[in-house]
Amino acid sequence: MERTLILFKPDALQRGLAGRILTRFEEKGLKIAGMKLMQITPELAAKHYEAHKERPFYPGLVRFMTSSPVVALALEGIGAIAMCRKLMGATFGCDAEPGTIRGDFGVSRSFNLIHGSDSPEAAEKELGLFFPEGLVEYEAAAYEWAYDPVEELGREV
Repeated sequence: MERTLILFKPDALQRGLAGRILTRFEEKGLKIAGMKLMQITPELAAKHYEAHKERPFYPGLVRFMTSSPVVALALEGIGAIAMCRKLMGATFGCDAEPGTIRGDFGVSRSFNLIHGSDSPEAAEKELGLFFPEGLVEYEAAAYEWAYDPVEELGREV
């Protein structure tokens, strides 16, 4: 199983989209391993976006991400990172395909509703930043119905 960090950004919360966005991930069969409503501090934003520190958009990005609460979500599933990125859609809502989160709800080039880890290495780092207390371990009953137990989960039925 693979884990990834998803952030519902301030615009998603302020627009009342958190529930609708969460539903898409759950309906796809992903397991919630951690979830919290939080206010990102400037220090956390600086750590999370350190790769963009020299970019001209960095100050505005930090200001935006600290302007309102976010939902931090740890999701788990086979191929979770790629699956989540497909569900999210292209970075800018105006470029995203209909049926994706950004394609259905986004229009801005600045406010793009959601963040998702782009690699296993990024996911590990980001999950550590947003869930330093760790994640919740449990058996998801839905896995038996979302994945082939023998072929994908390695379990006998």
